[in-house]
Amino acid sequence: MELAVIGLGRMGGNIARRLIQAGHHVVGYNRTADVTRELAAEGLDAAFSIEEAAKKLAEPRALWLMLPAGNPTESMIATLIGLLAPGDTIIDGGNTYYKDDLRRAEMLKTRGLHYVDVGTSGGIWGLKEGFSLMVGGEAGVVGRLQPIFEALAPAPDQGWGHVGPNGAGHFVKMVHNGIEYGMMQAYAEGFEIMRGKKEFGLDLPQIAHVWQHGSVVRSWLLDLTAAALEADPDLKNIRGYVQDSGEGRWPIQEAIDLDVPAPVITMSLYQRFVSRQGESYAAQLLAAMRNQFGGHAVKSK
Repeated sequence: MELAVIGLGRMGGNIARRLIQAGHHVVGYNRTADVTRELAAEGLDAAFSIEEAAKKLAEPRALWLMLPAGNPTESMIATLIGLLAPGDTIIDGGNTYYKDDLRRAEMLKTRGLHYVDVGTSGGIWGLKEGFSLMVGGEAGVVGRLQPIFEALAPAPDQGWGHVGPNGAGHFVKMVHNGIEYGMMQAYAEGFEIMRGKKEFGLDLPQIAHVWQHGSVVRSWLLDLTAAALEADPDLKNIRGYVQDSGEGRWPIQEAIDLDVPAPVITMSLYQRFVSRQGESYAAQLLAAMRNQFGGHAVKSK
């Protein structure tokens, strides 16, 4: 099967590589031409414009977008509308907000174009381990693209699924990301508690490796934690500043809209906000209040 991948960054490039390795014809375009040339040496059918990428595919065409959510993806879809023909499919594998998928699918449908949203997880390890794919779209369209999903997943029958209609793929990925936030925060807090018990002299890399086998808390995130601790147990070279790319906020808003309590996911996002404060005004005010009502000592700057 053939496919065009638009956006050959770290994730998009690995998606193209995995498909090439599986024997698919992959056309690729990236705004930075040097990236496209680099992948051409690995078997990519290089295109140096969107128009060229579209022309290199036989109809009905499928184009996988791996671009930042929001304006970059919107702009690319607007460009593709003028180049594609009825029956062609646009696949969005980025971290798009699911309500944008619903709007796009309806808009493209009026032009005879199909739309598939694919929540894609696997990060930089997807090339080696395979990607987890949460697919939303019409059953017939998804079925036609099945060889692509089977090649990208860890196994043809594992790690991917048609989870529902348009929007469902990115909705499930949105919830996935919220759960990821909570899991990461729990690991971080647990290891900090153990690090604080100085009298035991706990070997955190050792404990992480113990937990990797047989423990109920074993996971891929724990494997990555173990690797990070093995490289630098005291994390001397890493600042405790944790960014969020925005998607972690969406499941919290959805939980509010659905009247579903989600305290763990919510607090894990707030902890990332805390990490970015060099000095917390709220903490300063708490100290001042304790001093006012109880005469508790405060630390001066």
